[in-house]
Amino acid sequence: MNGDEDTSWSGIEAVGPRSIAAGQIGNAYTGDVLPAEALHAPGRVTAAPGTSNLPPAAFCLGREDELDWLRRILTSRHESAITQSGTLHGLGGIGKTTLALHYAHRHRGDYALIWWINASSPDEIETSLTNLTRTLVPDWSATTDRQAQLAWAMQWLAWHPGWLLVYDNVENPDDLTPYAGALHQGHHLATSRRATGWPDGAPTLTLGNLDPDDATSLLCRLVFKGTAPTPRQQAEARSLAAELGYFPLAIKQAGAYLAQNRAISPDSYRRRLDTKLAKTAHGTDTERTLTRIWNVTLHTLEKVDPRAVEVLYTAAWLAPDDIPHSLLTPPGTDPDDIAEAVGILAAYSMVTDTGTTLSIHRLVQTVLRSTQNADDTQLPCRLQGRDRAEQAVLRSLTPLPAQDASAEEQWDALTPHLVALAGTRQAEHDDSPLTSLYEIAGHRLHQQGHTARAIPLREATLAQYELALGDTHPNTLDSRNNLASSYSAAGDLGRAIPLYEATLAQYELALGDTHPNTLNGRNNLASSYYAAGDLRRAIPLYEATLAQYEQTLGDTHPSTLRCRNNLASSYESAGDLGRAIPLYEATLAQREQTLGDTHPDTLQSRSNLAYAYKAAGDLDRAIPLHEATLAQREQTLGDTHPDTLTSRNNLASSYSAAGDLDRAIPLYEATLAQREQTLGDTHPDTLNSRNNLAIAYHAAGHLRQAIPLLEATLAQYEQVLGDTHPDTLNGRINVAGAYTAAGNCDRAIPLLEATLAQCEQVLGDTHPHTLSGRINLAGACKAAGDLGRAIPLYEATLTQYEQTLGDTHPDTLTNRNNLAHAYKAAGDLGRAIPLYEATLTQYEQTLGDTHPDTLTNRNNLAHAYKAAGDLQRALPLYEATRAQYEQVLGDTHPHTLQCRNNLAGAYYATGDLRRAVSLLEATLAQCEQVLGDTHPHTLNSRINLAVVYHAAGHLRRAVSLLEATLAQCEQVLGDTHPHTVQCRNNLARARQ
Repeated sequence: MNGDEDTSWSGIEAVGPRSIAAGQIGNAYTGDVLPAEALHAPGRVTAAPGTSNLPPAAFCLGREDELDWLRRILTSRHESAITQSGTLHGLGGIGKTTLALHYAHRHRGDYALIWWINASSPDEIETSLTNLTRTLVPDWSATTDRQAQLAWAMQWLAWHPGWLLVYDNVENPDDLTPYAGALHQGHHLATSRRATGWPDGAPTLTLGNLDPDDATSLLCRLVFKGTAPTPRQQAEARSLAAELGYFPLAIKQAGAYLAQNRAISPDSYRRRLDTKLAKTAHGTDTERTLTRIWNVTLHTLEKVDPRAVEVLYTAAWLAPDDIPHSLLTPPGTDPDDIAEAVGILAAYSMVTDTGTTLSIHRLVQTVLRSTQNADDTQLPCRLQGRDRAEQAVLRSLTPLPAQDASAEEQWDALTPHLVALAGTRQAEHDDSPLTSLYEIAGHRLHQQGHTARAIPLREATLAQYELALGDTHPNTLDSRNNLASSYSAAGDLGRAIPLYEATLAQYELALGDTHPNTLNGRNNLASSYYAAGDLRRAIPLYEATLAQYEQTLGDTHPSTLRCRNNLASSYESAGDLGRAIPLYEATLAQREQTLGDTHPDTLQSRSNLAYAYKAAGDLDRAIPLHEATLAQREQTLGDTHPDTLTSRNNLASSYSAAGDLDRAIPLYEATLAQREQTLGDTHPDTLNSRNNLAIAYHAAGHLRQAIPLLEATLAQYEQVLGDTHPDTLNGRINVAGAYTAAGNCDRAIPLLEATLAQCEQVLGDTHPHTLSGRINLAGACKAAGDLGRAIPLYEATLTQYEQTLGDTHPDTLTNRNNLAHAYKAAGDLGRAIPLYEATLTQYEQTLGDTHPDTLTNRNNLAHAYKAAGDLQRALPLYEATRAQYEQVLGDTHPHTLQCRNNLAGAYYATGDLRRAVSLLEATLAQCEQVLGDTHPHTLNSRINLAVVYHAAGHLRRAVSLLEATLAQCEQVLGDTHPHTVQCRNNLARARQ
């Protein structure tokens, strides 16, 4: 072995624990041998960024407040949040899952992991968590059992922070205890139909229905896809959304169905709602219809407490709100049993319980009323519920309560439930035991001024009379007349007029041509023509009926005088004040002689005459007469009688017409407070008071007060009177007008387009509200600078006014003036000036030389002369008009101040800066004193004065005044209002 290296092992030794020794070592690994499981320990495994099992994001419109609440709760040291339903806690379909899913997608980047858990049972929760293990450690989980996978997921969540677990559709809150109580490194979010059983102190969110605008927008997006809906389609969508209670799943279900079935309109779907709720579009989940979802809950309730299901089916036929527990408690039943049944329903979010009353969503009622039994041998549950509801109301009102305060309260409480029973009456169902109650309740509503709400009661009463007494029995005819009256009060003239016409024909046939009931029917028909704006039919019918009243009942019979008063009102509406005022005066004299000076009908005549004086611009006679009538009504009828409040409202209107807003506004405010207290917050008269007050705020330039009040009033009109009632439509026009005045044409124009479409559909093409909507739309287009659209609209509307109301009606003249104004704005003075001149001649001939409208037209003509550079005609006309304004309306009336401002502008145009500055300074001082420091007229005067200062070389005064005025314009009118823009431009020029 010579020459070879020594390969022996001598001298190599390993010393110490875990040491190794060798002659040559490449790689050495020492220590214990780890099992494979150690490589998958929960603490060592990290999730890839953005790991989740979220379903695709669902479309979620609105809900920003709710999303903000969730984020705030989950990030402010709370470990969990539970979402529940809105009014009916967690009712299936309210949008709990959609909201949770939207939150999870919105904040996906804020969490290390988001895991969606089906929480309908403990087993489903465990399955979702084992899927988390399979996602994070797929190889290891393939070799382990379910319990090991669940334990691994729990350990992983305990080790790692920054995750979100979403437990969807929790059936039992106790099912979450092993997880929410043990895991603290992330956020827990649960959705559930259950309103009770959550840990004390756990934050809960009451999820309401969609906002009406959001619901309408969602429905339009689903139905019309990327196509912009027409105004009429948008109006139909709004009505359908309201009928669906702004309920999210119902909106989505209807949207998908209508998108698929394009020949079916939203209005058609709404009218056949009870047959549509169980239907879905092809390709959608049939288990996600309202009917299927709520039937699952019903099956659960049947197992938990069958009595709860009986209570629910009974409530389905009553009014949805404020159902007394006592009404649902049959004789011989322990009230505690009913209380427990209601508690179960509330726990499953099928009702809302106050302890003494319950409420149920309208759509739940609709589904329950159309549900069929699986067993055809039994009377359907829905009909058993109907029978229980009828018996409950009959027990409560039979025998009829005594006429005292408690009885009135009992009728008030139960009338909504009678209305609900009458409104859901089926043709084959015998309602005869309830007919007398329907009739009494309908009469009470009429006496309270809620005639429109009596429609279902009067329809049911008429149907029973036709069946029991025949088609031409006097009671049947009176019932038919009453129903037509309710249709008219509801603004549903499309049903009122044909019914009045048919009833009148039957009165003539059964009772004769001059029977008092026949004459009354004729008078009512004329009144419905009048309400429809059809004066060409109303006036001749009133005239003929009056002649018959005079011949049959005599010249001074109360019915004769009433018809005479109505005829005078028609003349007034037709702009024929030359016939209206003398007839009012004659009727008043006859009522004073026949009925006495303080009879309610006499006071009504006096009030009407004062109103006609106001229409004629004769405020010197109108205001004292309104004041005298108010004093008499206060003395005779009392301070809070509805007629007294009407007088107070009319007097405030006259003060407003006189420009005396300092007296008008406080009087409107006081009248509103009294109507709220006396008649209630949603009585039609209360709503009209609120509308009038808002208009007065608008006239005073207080748009920040006017707009919210107009919007709130409109919402109440929609809720109380319905979406297409004439007062609702007029309220919508008023809101849009305020938007235009505030320079917010982007909101005004779409609202006016939709409202105009509704007016055309409901009221007809030439109804006064329709024409008003068209004028306001033209005005909004003009304010937006779209004269190409405004002028044809003004021209078309003027033609309709001429055709409908005649060539010299005040409204026709006003529209002619508006058209001339649009021509002037377009620079077309060749058409503007002749039209102004012709209109002025007609004003002078029709209304008189000093009527406010005549003066306004004269002022506008002077402005047009000035715009044409014809200052030789403009200046004298301005000066003459100012003198007339001062004489007729007073020195500080807004119209007087505006004319004075225009005259100063004419002085400025002629270079007479001395007189311009002097007049503008005086006018500004009066505007500040009379209208207030931030009224639009005051701000405009300030801008004009600054312009004249600039022209006169007083730059420091001009800049200082413009800077202060600009700040006020931005604060009061907004950044884009025309006055604000004009002020900003003037300031920029002054600083150059």
